[in-house]
Amino acid sequence: MKIINYIKESYSELVQKVSWPSRSELTNSAIVVLIASIILALLVWLMDLGFEAIMTFIYEKLS
Repeated sequence: MKIINYIKESYSELVQKVSWPSRSELTNSAIVVLIASIILALLVWLMDLGFEAIMTFIYEKLS
């Protein structure tokens, strides 16, 4: 019985108390996440290039 009550209360809360975003809010949020992901990927790529250049320089000096 506890599980059934839990499911009923959860469903009721989702239907009555949760405020769902509108389509435009959802689209704007998705665009923000996409742009942030691209910026983060570019930063990681640039750091990787820099680290590769540093390591190449060190290995050339050692050999």
